[in-house]
Amino acid sequence: MIPVIDEKECTGCGTCIEICPPGAITLADGKARIAEDLCEECGFCAPECPVEAIKIPFPIKGP
Repeated sequence: MIPVIDEKECTGCGTCIEICPPGAITLADGKARIAEDLCEECGFCAPECPVEAIKIPFPIKGP
């Protein structure tokens, strides 16, 4: 499933952008955004978010 970013919690630090294998995450207006058409649903982004702003609805596909 595509991760969900809580815009209220996201600080725009860019950690998720660096960890995203397909480059599906960008910053817009200082907040992370996921391009659903590029997301591989790997789930790598959520545990790397230092403020836990990224949630993954279960189940995830994994690599």
